[in-house]
Amino acid sequence: MLPAFSYLTEHTGFRGTIKNAPGDFVVTELEVPELFLGDSRAELLPKSSEAAQSGPCPREPKRRRTEPPGCPRDSAPGAPGQGPGRAGGGCAASPEQTGPEGQPELQPGLGEAPGLESLLGEPVSELLHKFACDVKDAWGSGNGADAAAAREFSLGPRLDKKIRADLHSAVRQKFPFLVTLTKDNEMIVKGNPDYRELCQLVTEKETSGFFKFLDAKLENSTFSFEPDGNKEHRKTVHHFINRKFGKLLETKSFTMTDVNDQPSTSIIVRFREKSGSRKRCAGGFQDKQDVYTAFTLQKENLETLEAIGLLAAELDVLPSDFSYTGIKDKKAITLQPMVVKKVTPERLKEIGNKMEKKGMKIYNIRPAQQHLRLGQLKGNHFDIVVRDLQHHSHDSSADLKERIAEAVESVETKGFVNYYGPQRFGQGQIVQTDQIGLALLNEKMVKAVKLFFTPEDTDDPVNNAKRYFLQTEDAKGTLVMLPEFKVREKMLLRALNRYGVNHEGCTKGWLNIPHSLRIFYVHAYCSKIWNEAASYRLKTYGSKVVEGDLVFLEENDECVSLNDKVHVVTAEEESANKYSIYQVVLPMVGHSIKYPSNKVGQWYRERLSKDELELCKFRVSPLQLNIPGCYRLILKNVKNVSYFLESNEKVIKIEDNQLNDLKFSLHISFDLDPSCYATVCLREIMKCDF
Repeated sequence: MLPAFSYLTEHTGFRGTIKNAPGDFVVTELEVPELFLGDSRAELLPKSSEAAQSGPCPREPKRRRTEPPGCPRDSAPGAPGQGPGRAGGGCAASPEQTGPEGQPELQPGLGEAPGLESLLGEPVSELLHKFACDVKDAWGSGNGADAAAAREFSLGPRLDKKIRADLHSAVRQKFPFLVTLTKDNEMIVKGNPDYRELCQLVTEKETSGFFKFLDAKLENSTFSFEPDGNKEHRKTVHHFINRKFGKLLETKSFTMTDVNDQPSTSIIVRFREKSGSRKRCAGGFQDKQDVYTAFTLQKENLETLEAIGLLAAELDVLPSDFSYTGIKDKKAITLQPMVVKKVTPERLKEIGNKMEKKGMKIYNIRPAQQHLRLGQLKGNHFDIVVRDLQHHSHDSSADLKERIAEAVESVETKGFVNYYGPQRFGQGQIVQTDQIGLALLNEKMVKAVKLFFTPEDTDDPVNNAKRYFLQTEDAKGTLVMLPEFKVREKMLLRALNRYGVNHEGCTKGWLNIPHSLRIFYVHAYCSKIWNEAASYRLKTYGSKVVEGDLVFLEENDECVSLNDKVHVVTAEEESANKYSIYQVVLPMVGHSIKYPSNKVGQWYRERLSKDELELCKFRVSPLQLNIPGCYRLILKNVKNVSYFLESNEKVIKIEDNQLNDLKFSLHISFDLDPSCYATVCLREIMKCDF
């Protein structure tokens, strides 16, 4: 059950019904324009705020904010990047450049980004940042450069190969001047001497771009250094690349005329073609594991994960080969960008007609360079119809149209409480997702599996199979009963069939499904706790900012940790009314965040203790789950609101042989930030639950 919601505004509201049909609730993801550009300048990396950063290292601390963004001492004499007579920077280009297409659900919250911090946890991530800047400091100053080159930083043992691969990529893309290597499953980071050497020849920007191009290994892509009129210098650069990367890359000087019809010569780098070395499948086709295809998925009356299961079964790939930026509502028509790995655009087009019969449409199919990451979106646009409008039973004093105008204007001005919506927890299900998440956090693996297979009160193949499993624990028999598109269930059952329905077998079963799905359940539990905390905070202190509250400071400095951006309100600041309730955040529980130092912090401790958890207990090593935590604003605003009323002349209520007023429907559209719920916003407008 969800906690008792609090209201922010004081208007009266009205009643109505939503989601009478999927077309009454249309969700369109507001896509970041650069997501699908074929240019490497719009890389789909496991990060968010870093994408706007021009340098390869975090910005300087406050004491150096007068310097340009970048790493320490980039402009110091003899520092990397000060090649002879060089300026500007290079860029990589892909042969297929396309225009832009047009809720982080699993990792929501202010300041949260699914990059290194998510993979490593905030403490290790911050230590890595410090190590990276120390290396650049030593290189830039010239003092201790050799010692810096020999220094190593351990990320600890990483047993899962996919997690290691994600970390290798994330570290090198964020810090191109570092290299990563693995020693007996332990990941080591150190300075890249090749990066430093190239920095002596070309600018820092070009060097960073070159190593990102090298790491991405995109087939048929090229990298161009800035124009260079010095032939001897070009020769030196050619020799460096051929000496270090000759087996992988080839270079060529290319001359063209500039805007003033003057000849301009640049060095172009591309990957060498592999002759006869490509892997082939049984059918003789080239291995497609490096192929990425982007598309827009429109689905109706389907969960996002269910839709992915159907697509995966049809395309003969794994659900984990699909990436997306957020989970979308089931009882709606939703449009969202996706990327699938190992599938060509032509193959995806072939299944379009089959998918339409299953409630999906596939649009805007085009090549992509990388997968998507959760949270990599601007927000969502909603087009909603509220039908059967009427007064609340206790209110009939005002015109209904006036009530609606008052309600919309009130929420547009003041916003709403930023609760997670009921669909986050599996609205209407016997077992909600947060219950499974709590079992996983407590490492009760068998209980989590049985909760996962708890059936609904319906007689259909899926629920009959779940019912059979709980009665018999016959994983093999259940596998036969389940439809093919139930990929998650089948993955889990295969492990249970092999290892047994015991603690070890259930642990291996959970490891058999993708990491993003495992952590989905834990995040659902964290969201439930946040909702309860928000209700308690507003009930206890109202809209006044009090001592011990946490407020988010608008700080853009990349070297400032997330915790340092969250400030604890002092008694003096409370007296001076220094902060607004719109700046107050509450923590999403995790092992690396701080809690309010007032009654709300005590509430968190008591609430988690009730579930046999502690403030720091948000790592589940057997399942490779790491929940550092984040912060979420208590209040949010709605944007770009528009609405109109439509009369339904066919529906006329007859009482005492007289015609009452015609029924009206409310058509309302608005935009919300990522991880905000339209049903929660509507609840504030209408002052009723759904």
